[in-house]
Amino acid sequence: MKSKTTRIIDAMMKKDLFSKWLGIERLEEREGYCRLRMVLRPEMCNGFEIAHGGITYSFADSAFAFASNSMGRHAVSIETSISHIKPLHTGDTIIATAEQKSGGNKISIFDVQVEKENGELVALFKGTVFRKDTEWDTRPEKLKQIKKSGAEKRLL
Repeated sequence: MKSKTTRIIDAMMKKDLFSKWLGIERLEEREGYCRLRMVLRPEMCNGFEIAHGGITYSFADSAFAFASNSMGRHAVSIETSISHIKPLHTGDTIIATAEQKSGGNKISIFDVQVEKENGELVALFKGTVFRKDTEWDTRPEKLKQIKKSGAEKRLL
């Protein structure tokens, strides 16, 4: 049987069309931690032929969202920031590792490192979440496949 963390992230991914568009691959997940991988595509680059900063930000934000919700309660972002350290190009494979650094009942802080596959650091992201009182419902009947919308069908 899948862990509660995996069931939560499965439920989030089912409705997360943007993360699907990014082509995110889940590598590792546990409470307060998530590791993702993706490959940069030409349509993700700007006029300088480097990855648009919003792509790296969104990738880190997805890892942050999965890690912060992985402990069972709904968590919503209240503050984020990113520092872009090195440029990225079409074909680069990047890995985001999100980890809780400080946890409380209502407020938690996470760091996300984005690296090239060779370990070269390309961005640092910091996020703060507010933990709601709402628990994730991971009962199998609540996690049935959602009906694919027109947008999701185009992405698959």
